[in-house]
Amino acid sequence: MASLRIRVYGDPVLRRVADEVTDIDGEMAELCQQMFTAMYEAPGIGLAAPQVGVSQRFFVYDFGDGPGVLANPEIAESDGEWTYNEGCLSVPELSWEIVRPRRIHLRAVDLDGNEVSIEAEDLQARLFQHELDHLDGKMLLDYLDDDQRRDAKRILRQRVTGQSGRPPGTGDGLSLP
Repeated sequence: MASLRIRVYGDPVLRRVADEVTDIDGEMAELCQQMFTAMYEAPGIGLAAPQVGVSQRFFVYDFGDGPGVLANPEIAESDGEWTYNEGCLSVPELSWEIVRPRRIHLRAVDLDGNEVSIEAEDLQARLFQHELDHLDGKMLLDYLDDDQRRDAKRILRQRVTGQSGRPPGTGDGLSLP
C-alpha cells in the first residue's frame, strides 16, 4: 500500500471547508488505516483528512489510549483557557504558543457509525480542536499575530526555494508525549 503524502502549508485543500461525511464504508476505513500509518510515521497524534488531500470532515488520532476516528465532529461546549506550544504536521518543524479552551465537549460519529460524546481537556482537547480547525480550513498561522505570521511565511518560502529557514529553538509541535 502506498504511503499518503501529508499536504503542507500552501496546498489549497488545507484552506477549504471539508464536506460532511455521508457514508462510512470500507473505502473510508481503508483510508483511515493509511492515515494512521502516515500519522505515526510523521510522527504525530492526529491527522485530518484534508491534510492528505481528502476534503471530508473526519480525522484520525491516537492520544495514547489507542487509535480513534471521528467523523463530522463539532464542539458542543468549551471552557477555560490554556496556552501550549503547538505545531502541525502541515507546517513541519515550526511551533508557536497558541491559546485554546482547556476543556471541550465534542460530539461526533465513530468509524462504526455510532454517535459519540467526549469530554476532553488539556492536550486531548487541544488535539481535537486542532484537527477540527483543519476540517474548517483553518491553520495555526491564523492564530499568529502579524509579525509571527510574516516570519512564518518567510521561513516556509525559504524552504520551498531550498534555503534553510528553521529558526533556533523551534520544535515539531504536537507529537506523542
